[in-house]
Amino acid sequence: MLMFDPQNGRHDPRFERETDRLITLASDLEKIRNGADPRDLTAGAPILDQWIVAEHSVPCLAGLSSGHPILTGTGRLIATSDLVLVAHDQSWARTRSRFYRLGRPGGAASNS
Repeated sequence: MLMFDPQNGRHDPRFERETDRLITLASDLEKIRNGADPRDLTAGAPILDQWIVAEHSVPCLAGLSSGHPILTGTGRLIATSDLVLVAHDQSWARTRSRFYRLGRPGGAASNS
């Protein structure tokens, strides 16, 4: 997860690197979708020997969602895709899938 403050132009030093990485990933996926041979795209890539499929934890958000285009309903408990970027003031977040507007953080006292 990266922090970003558009008001002051402050951002995590990894922001530029991660942005470039995601642009490259999207470009490669687009090439494959458009018919490029992945063997041509992997020429010169490193070799991974004795590999296995593994999993590791990544940050995400969980909370009560309203207005989600797929996970419909009001106040529905969800977990998001991988958390990529959070506003410094915690007003919004960007996951791999979409933006979220952030309401009260968990544990906040209710005013109702």
